[in-house]
Amino acid sequence: MDATGTLPGWDTLAALDDDALPLLDVALLIARDEYPDLDPRRYALRVQGHAAHLRGVVERESHPALKMRAINRYLFEEVGYAGNHDEYYDPRNSYLNEVFERRLGNPVSLALVQMAVAREVGLPLDGISFPGHFLVRLPVDDGVLVMDPFNRGRPLDVDELRERAQAHLGGRAPDDEVLSRILNPASNRAILVRVLRNLHAVYHGHGDWERATRSADRVLRLLPGDPEALRDRGAGYLQLGHVAGAREDLQRYLLLRPHAEDAASIRLRLVETGRAPARLH
Repeated sequence: MDATGTLPGWDTLAALDDDALPLLDVALLIARDEYPDLDPRRYALRVQGHAAHLRGVVERESHPALKMRAINRYLFEEVGYAGNHDEYYDPRNSYLNEVFERRLGNPVSLALVQMAVAREVGLPLDGISFPGHFLVRLPVDDGVLVMDPFNRGRPLDVDELRERAQAHLGGRAPDDEVLSRILNPASNRAILVRVLRNLHAVYHGHGDWERATRSADRVLRLLPGDPEALRDRGAGYLQLGHVAGAREDLQRYLLLRPHAEDAASIRLRLVETGRAPARLH
């Protein structure tokens, strides 16, 4: 954001390199869809305030792991950020302003807070698009320290990481090479897309087609032509009665994924839309 608190526009994001995408700003831009009066400066100042409290403590520690432990102790024990285990699928867990205000979130939104604060005090904390729950990683010595922001920043050893990944890999435990690839840092774009896909899943599950469609549309602002987002937005348009938009998205999806498992059902839906009058809008 600039000095006036202006966030970037959605139409500018596709052209930016992954590293040039301002992670906190775009996360707040996602939230502004739902909270149009959101003031992004409030949350930039929140991050700076956390960092100001921590800077002296962190500087006194000599090892990155000890610096990170101090950050986690402050965020998760003193300030009280926590994973929302009781209402995991509450959409507020994905909106960064709500996470700052309520101090409750899901794995990726808590990682965003943890990463923003850590980077503000000079620690290169990255996200990991781990299967299942999003994680974070910090380079230490000749390896990485992997932590779970949803569970108070708890460090995870190799055995637990293998076990967690195994459930999402057809029951096969990953070998060292596969696990190393899984633990690669996630790009800013990948992190933001994960936030939006989480929102889409929540709203789709609630039958809130307007917000589900909006979430898919925002993915396409970051990843133009993404097949899954085209399918999801097209399906939402159908539910909302926007037949022309639905047909365009679903036809593009089939061109990109002609052999997808759902291709036959989508072709049938397209045939059926040809019999329905388009909604005027």
